[in-house]
Amino acid sequence: MSSHPHAPAHNDGDNAHHGHGHDAGHGSLKGYMIGFGLSVILTAIPFILVMSGVFDSKLLTAVLVMAFAVVQIVVHMVYFLHMSPRSEGGWTVMALLFTLVIVGITLAGSLWVMHHLNVNMMPMSPDMMRNMP
Repeated sequence: MSSHPHAPAHNDGDNAHHGHGHDAGHGSLKGYMIGFGLSVILTAIPFILVMSGVFDSKLLTAVLVMAFAVVQIVVHMVYFLHMSPRSEGGWTVMALLFTLVIVGITLAGSLWVMHHLNVNMMPMSPDMMRNMP
Protein backbone atom coordinates (compact mmCIF):
# COMPACT_ATOMS: atom_id res chain seq x y z
CA MET A 1 0.00 0.00 0.00
CA SER A 2 1.05 3.53 -0.69
CA SER A 3 1.29 6.11 2.06
CA HIS A 4 -0.61 8.58 -0.09
CA PRO A 5 -4.38 8.35 0.58
CA HIS A 6 -5.42 8.89 -3.06
CA ALA A 7 -2.87 6.53 -4.64
CA PRO A 8 -4.46 3.47 -6.21
CA ALA A 9 -3.80 0.19 -4.48
CA HIS A 10 -2.18 -2.34 -6.79
CA ASN A 11 -2.76 -5.87 -5.74
CA ASP A 12 -2.52 -9.06 -7.77
CA GLY A 13 -6.12 -8.74 -8.97
CA ASP A 14 -5.48 -5.24 -10.35
CA ASN A 15 -2.30 -6.35 -12.09
CA ALA A 16 -4.05 -9.27 -13.76
CA HIS A 17 -6.88 -7.01 -14.88
CA HIS A 18 -4.67 -4.27 -16.30
CA GLY A 19 -2.13 -6.64 -17.83
CA HIS A 20 0.95 -5.13 -16.24
CA GLY A 21 1.74 -7.53 -13.47
CA HIS A 22 5.20 -8.62 -12.51
CA ASP A 23 5.33 -11.30 -15.19
CA ALA A 24 4.10 -9.08 -18.03
CA GLY A 25 6.84 -8.23 -20.51
CA HIS A 26 9.39 -10.65 -19.10
CA GLY A 27 10.67 -13.46 -21.24
CA SER A 28 11.59 -16.99 -20.33
CA LEU A 29 14.86 -18.76 -20.94
CA LYS A 30 13.12 -20.87 -23.59
CA GLY A 31 11.90 -17.72 -25.38
CA TYR A 32 15.35 -16.15 -25.29
CA MET A 33 16.97 -19.34 -26.61
CA ILE A 34 14.44 -19.57 -29.45
CA GLY A 35 15.12 -15.92 -30.31
CA PHE A 36 18.88 -16.48 -30.17
CA GLY A 37 18.66 -19.58 -32.38
CA LEU A 38 16.51 -17.78 -34.94
CA SER A 39 18.91 -14.82 -34.90
CA VAL A 40 21.89 -17.06 -35.58
CA ILE A 41 20.07 -18.85 -38.41
CA LEU A 42 18.81 -15.56 -39.90
CA THR A 43 22.38 -14.24 -39.87
CA ALA A 44 24.04 -17.40 -41.23
CA ILE A 45 21.71 -17.89 -44.21
CA PRO A 46 22.37 -14.47 -45.83
CA PHE A 47 26.10 -14.88 -45.09
CA ILE A 48 26.10 -18.23 -46.90
CA LEU A 49 24.06 -16.80 -49.78
CA VAL A 50 26.55 -13.99 -50.32
CA MET A 51 29.80 -15.87 -49.69
CA SER A 52 28.98 -18.97 -51.73
CA GLY A 53 27.28 -17.14 -54.59
CA VAL A 54 24.27 -19.47 -54.59
CA PHE A 55 22.38 -17.23 -57.01
CA ASP A 56 23.85 -15.75 -60.17
CA SER A 57 21.68 -12.66 -59.83
CA LYS A 58 23.12 -10.09 -57.43
CA LEU A 59 19.73 -8.38 -57.33
CA LEU A 60 18.02 -11.55 -56.13
CA THR A 61 20.72 -12.07 -53.50
CA ALA A 62 20.35 -8.47 -52.28
CA VAL A 63 16.55 -8.78 -52.07
CA LEU A 64 16.86 -12.04 -50.09
CA VAL A 65 19.41 -10.50 -47.70
CA MET A 66 17.04 -7.56 -47.11
CA ALA A 67 14.14 -9.92 -46.53
CA PHE A 68 16.14 -11.88 -43.95
CA ALA A 69 17.08 -8.58 -42.29
CA VAL A 70 13.42 -7.59 -41.94
CA VAL A 71 12.53 -11.02 -40.54
CA GLN A 72 15.39 -10.74 -38.07
CA ILE A 73 14.14 -7.34 -36.90
CA VAL A 74 10.72 -8.87 -36.24
CA VAL A 75 12.32 -11.79 -34.36
CA HIS A 76 14.26 -9.35 -32.16
CA MET A 77 11.17 -7.27 -31.49
CA VAL A 78 9.06 -10.32 -30.56
CA TYR A 79 11.57 -12.43 -28.61
CA PHE A 80 13.80 -9.79 -27.02
CA LEU A 81 11.59 -6.68 -26.81
CA HIS A 82 8.46 -8.76 -26.08
CA MET A 83 6.24 -6.88 -28.51
CA SER A 84 2.88 -8.42 -29.33
CA PRO A 85 -0.60 -7.20 -30.29
CA ARG A 86 -1.71 -7.81 -26.68
CA SER A 87 0.98 -5.72 -25.00
CA GLU A 88 0.58 -2.00 -24.36
CA GLY A 89 -2.87 -1.90 -25.93
CA GLY A 90 -1.55 -2.53 -29.44
CA TRP A 91 0.91 0.37 -29.48
CA THR A 92 3.82 -2.00 -29.87
CA VAL A 93 2.34 -3.18 -33.17
CA MET A 94 2.31 0.45 -34.30
CA ALA A 95 5.97 0.68 -33.28
CA LEU A 96 6.68 -2.48 -35.29
CA LEU A 97 4.99 -1.07 -38.39
CA PHE A 98 6.85 2.23 -37.99
CA THR A 99 10.14 0.35 -37.63
CA LEU A 100 9.45 -1.69 -40.77
CA VAL A 101 8.67 1.47 -42.75
CA ILE A 102 11.88 3.16 -41.55
CA VAL A 103 13.94 0.05 -42.31
CA GLY A 104 12.39 -0.17 -45.79
CA ILE A 105 13.21 3.47 -46.51
CA THR A 106 16.76 3.03 -45.16
CA LEU A 107 17.44 -0.14 -47.15
CA ALA A 108 15.95 1.24 -50.38
CA GLY A 109 17.88 4.49 -49.97
CA SER A 110 21.13 2.67 -49.24
CA LEU A 111 20.74 0.44 -52.29
CA TRP A 112 19.86 3.46 -54.44
CA VAL A 113 22.97 5.36 -53.26
CA MET A 114 25.24 2.33 -53.75
CA HIS A 115 23.82 1.71 -57.23
CA HIS A 116 24.40 5.31 -58.30
CA LEU A 117 27.90 5.30 -56.84
CA ASN A 118 28.65 2.11 -58.78
CA VAL A 119 27.26 3.55 -62.01
CA ASN A 120 28.98 6.93 -61.69
CA MET A 121 32.42 5.83 -60.46
CA MET A 122 35.29 5.78 -62.89
CA PRO A 123 35.95 2.19 -63.99
CA MET A 124 39.33 0.75 -63.02
CA SER A 125 41.30 -1.77 -64.96
CA PRO A 126 43.16 -4.58 -63.16
CA ASP A 127 46.46 -2.77 -63.91
CA MET A 128 45.22 0.34 -62.12
CA MET A 129 44.18 -1.73 -59.10
CA ARG A 130 47.61 -3.35 -58.79
CA ASN A 131 49.31 0.04 -58.62
CA MET A 132 47.11 1.25 -55.76
CA PRO A 133 48.83 1.65 -52.36
